[in-house]
Amino acid sequence: MSHFIGIDLGTSSLKTLLVKETGEILASAARDYQFDTPHPGFAEQDPEIWWRACVATVRETIQKSAVDPHDIKSVSFSGQMHGLVTLDKDLNPVRPAILHCDTRSGAQVNELKELFLQDEIRSLMMNPVYTGFLLPSLMWVRELEPQNFTKIKSVCLPKDYIKMKMTGEVSSDYSDAGATLAFDIPGLRWSEAILRRVDLPITLFPKTVETTAIVGRVSRIAAEQLGLSEHTLVIAGGGDQAMQSLGNGMINPLDTTVNIGSAGQVCFQIDRPVINPDMNTNIFCGYSKDRWLLYGATMSAGLCLKWWNSVIGKRPYSELNKEVDQIPIGSGGLIFLPYLNGERTPHLNPSLRSLFVGINQNTTQAHMTQAVMEGITFSLYECMEICRNLGFESKTLVASGGGARSPQWLQIQADVFNLPIRVTVNEEQASLGAAIIAATGAGIYRSLEEGCDRVIRYQDQVYQPNQMNHNIYLELFSLFKEAYRSNRALLESLTSFNARENIHA
Repeated sequence: MSHFIGIDLGTSSLKTLLVKETGEILASAARDYQFDTPHPGFAEQDPEIWWRACVATVRETIQKSAVDPHDIKSVSFSGQMHGLVTLDKDLNPVRPAILHCDTRSGAQVNELKELFLQDEIRSLMMNPVYTGFLLPSLMWVRELEPQNFTKIKSVCLPKDYIKMKMTGEVSSDYSDAGATLAFDIPGLRWSEAILRRVDLPITLFPKTVETTAIVGRVSRIAAEQLGLSEHTLVIAGGGDQAMQSLGNGMINPLDTTVNIGSAGQVCFQIDRPVINPDMNTNIFCGYSKDRWLLYGATMSAGLCLKWWNSVIGKRPYSELNKEVDQIPIGSGGLIFLPYLNGERTPHLNPSLRSLFVGINQNTTQAHMTQAVMEGITFSLYECMEICRNLGFESKTLVASGGGARSPQWLQIQADVFNLPIRVTVNEEQASLGAAIIAATGAGIYRSLEEGCDRVIRYQDQVYQPNQMNHNIYLELFSLFKEAYRSNRALLESLTSFNARENIHA
């Protein structure tokens, strides 16, 4: 009986699943870590932290399952997207990785907007230019750390680093490479037109393949560290958004996921690349050559609730859910803007910050907790509105991430989106998607459709929307957008003030 492994490299943890050919999950393991913020707006991680977490979790799943390592046929990956990993000639990190939530590259974003006309950005990049993406981060290194830049021989995405540690070779896949701003999305190759304009050699960028492509076998050194066989196949894998959709069984056109992890996304599977004239959503390559992902992303989704919980004493989330259950929708007229670290869709503004609006003498901690949940959901509803306006209407909606573990929050989502919501039995959809890729790439499953049928199960409960609640939420949603419009300049000024104070400190 064959087995396979899926590894999800997230922003705050790495998770590993060991799965049996029948679809049974035999073991799982996770390791948490934090990213570093050496300066305001910076978000960095040492790639070796990821590798140590990978080694520990793979060994733990093998030990828990008692599976013979020689029966583990393949391994694949899901990874946090956009981040920059820089490697020297010996494939060692030149500097800490710059993550997707990093906002240091504002000057480089402006430089790109000067180098490319808006129509060129639409046609060549097909995405808004934003901080935290690999291309502006690499330009930042070139301009601010020239001594490091001269050492760089290749660059890759975060999950590609642990893949390189397994095989000894650097590679990426279409879904992750397509989220760098340096990739020709329709052509499925690094864009010579973009790289020539920014004066970066295309030789810095790795080969790219489909998510199910075999990129090598586990090397002898890696096998000794991981406890795997040298015969284990290494499959390319993909960006977390593509793998998470797959792990939710959402692989057909107009299948839709709403994810509330550290960040949040509303993601539509589509069968053609589409250009958004307003450039306030993202379009990336999907899990195969005939799939693309259209989505809107909010920078601080579950991160907002995690922050709020730290403020009130790090209480069990089950307690927060019980308290929220007693609060009427609308949180007593309280609105929360979930912009802890700026915002992508639809505002494309790294200088925004969060705000509670409408606190009164009757406001309790529970009101504020629910307002955080509702504010995050409103932000995601803005994402869904934009995708709908581009002509894509959700057929099936599946929720995932930490927000899918709260029945109260799931009902809020159903009422705001006005759509029935399902949830998979397995809570780690990205690593499960990576596991399905591992099995399909190794030939255990004949297709991804077969893999989904064999592996994915849904909870019995479906969260149905309440039309009356939806109508109330529509009114509040209008006020949510007005709260942003009325306070944008203030929030930007406060961010600028804080940056100056930190410089002077």
